[in-house]
Amino acid sequence: MFDYWIGDDSPQFQYIRKLFNELSATTDIYFVSGNRDFLVGNDFFKSSNITLLSDLTKIQMSGQEALIMHGDTLCIDDTEYQKYRIQVHSNEWKNTFLKKSIKERLSICNDLRQKSEEAKKNKKEYIMDVNHDAVHDVFRDNGYPSLLIHGHTHRLNTHHYEFESHKCQRWVLGDWHKKGNCIVWNNNEMKFLYLG
Repeated sequence: MFDYWIGDDSPQFQYIRKLFNELSATTDIYFVSGNRDFLVGNDFFKSSNITLLSDLTKIQMSGQEALIMHGDTLCIDDTEYQKYRIQVHSNEWKNTFLKKSIKERLSICNDLRQKSEEAKKNKKEYIMDVNHDAVHDVFRDNGYPSLLIHGHTHRLNTHHYEFESHKCQRWVLGDWHKKGNCIVWNNNEMKFLYLG
C-alpha cells in the first residue's frame, strides 16, 4: 500500500487515513502488510477503520476457499531477502527502529529502498519470482483451496496448477507505477480491473 511506513506517530499519509475512514462508512476494508509497510500499527488501523489480516488468511468467496497473502515468503530462492525479512520482522528490530526519531527513521527507509533497488539489478529473474515448491506447499498445507491471491513479485498474471488432482489458480497483482490494478470478484467471476 505504501512505499514505506516509518511508524504510526509519523505525520505521513494523513490524507490516506481520512480517505480510508470515509470509505469504511460503506465498505469493509482489510489490510495485508507488505515488505515496505509492515510497520503500520494499531493506531493507524483504528483511526482508519481497517482490519489487519495475517499474512496468510483464508477467506470464502461465494463458497470457494481462497488464500490471501503478501507473497514474499513464496520467493525462497531470494535468500538475501529472506534473511532481511526475518531481521526486520523481529520485535527487537521493530522496537529499536520505532524508538528512533522520525528524521532517523526516514533516513533509514530511504537508504533501505536505495539498497533494495540496487540489489534487484544484480539478481537473476527467477530469484525474484516465486518458487514452485513453495507455492505447492502453501496450497497443500491449506487443504488445496481453489485460489491463491498475492502481490510482492508484481508480475500481474494468472497461473493454473493441478496438484494431486486438485485444480488451483494463483492470481498475482501487479505494481502501480504506471497503471493501477486490482482484482474484482463479482457474480462468481474473478477478473483484473485496470485503473487510470
